[in-house]
Amino acid sequence: MSLAPAKPTRIVLFGDSITQMGNEPGGYIDLMRQDIAGKGLSDKYELFGEGIGGNKVYDLYLRLEDDVLIHKPDVVFIYIGVNDVWHKVWGTGTDADKFEGFYRALISKIQSTGAKVVLCTPAVIGERTDFSNQLDGDLNRYSATIRNLATEYSCNLIDLRRIFLDYNLKNNPENLEKGILTTDGVHLNEKGNRMVANAFLSEIFPK
Repeated sequence: MSLAPAKPTRIVLFGDSITQMGNEPGGYIDLMRQDIAGKGLSDKYELFGEGIGGNKVYDLYLRLEDDVLIHKPDVVFIYIGVNDVWHKVWGTGTDADKFEGFYRALISKIQSTGAKVVLCTPAVIGERTDFSNQLDGDLNRYSATIRNLATEYSCNLIDLRRIFLDYNLKNNPENLEKGILTTDGVHLNEKGNRMVANAFLSEIFPK
């Protein structure tokens, strides 16, 4: 029988500015750490926030080795897609076929290390509930791609796209573009951070 202490479960949160801000005080990763500490489990789980503002799916692929696999993770949450769609406004987004191709490569490379992969759909680019946000069509299309990949690669899925829309349908009667779960239609406010933290924690601590 080994008397060596069990190694903590190493979890990487991998994404863009939403994840970068999630690592700051009050962000969703910070809230996750607080909740894990509140359960007395800080020595059992180690969280690494690896978000960089402006990143798209191919940026994640390019820095996968240096920013994710270096941690030897047990679980990797991939939370990407907003900029791939949003930046199409400026002509620098990611075409749907390339998005799927790079996403597949990400999943395959992480799974080849034995780590579990959790996929997350991009939540919102504008919080209007009548699908009048400029980029709803593409955001729905890319979210559908992620759902299909989760099935194909046997990954767990956190469908933030549906979670945020369901919340807004109940709590955004004025059909506001922002201010319900986001500060600007994209980045999370206090309620949005709590919602994402809870969704991610439910994956770590399923009921």
